[in-house]
Amino acid sequence: NLIDFFYELGQLKRVKRSGWWLIGIKDPESVAEHSFRAAAIGYVLAKKEKVDSSKVVLACLFNDLHEARINDLHKVGHMYIDFKIAETNAFSDSMKNLPDDVAKELQDVFAGFQLQDTKEGIVARDADLIECVLQAKEYIKHGKSEAQNWIDNSRGLIYTDSAKELFKDIEKSDPDNWWKDLKKIDR
Repeated sequence: NLIDFFYELGQLKRVKRSGWWLIGIKDPESVAEHSFRAAAIGYVLAKKEKVDSSKVVLACLFNDLHEARINDLHKVGHMYIDFKIAETNAFSDSMKNLPDDVAKELQDVFAGFQLQDTKEGIVARDADLIECVLQAKEYIKHGKSEAQNWIDNSRGLIYTDSAKELFKDIEKSDPDNWWKDLKKIDR
């Protein structure tokens, strides 16, 4: 059963983030790709906010696990389906293959993320949003100006001071800047 859980996690490499389809991104990042960068952001934000980084990273890595079973649904679709119930049910069913202590810990961090009733859940949600803002900036850089909508919508949702600071820096950033000084041309 544990092996089945690991295969289920692998499905997230194939589930695409569907919101970007609304602006014509034909091959958006996968849920697994999003979760990885969100977890890295979450780790840094947790350190800056002085909360339990392991819980934040776990929430970032596992909060979209349900999408292995029910897929990713963009926010327009959420208007017509009570997706929170489906998310919670799919997540709970996924936990059945895990040892009790592991399942309990993951259910706790998932609940904190969903309910936004723990400091770690709040930081993880901010990391999730910041990752989306970074992705939007990358899409804008490559010609999809409509991705600005994701940035504008995230602005009022970010809660922690550290994430707000990151958000401001991202708005002024160039997604390709990180490699420009590293690129060397030899004669």
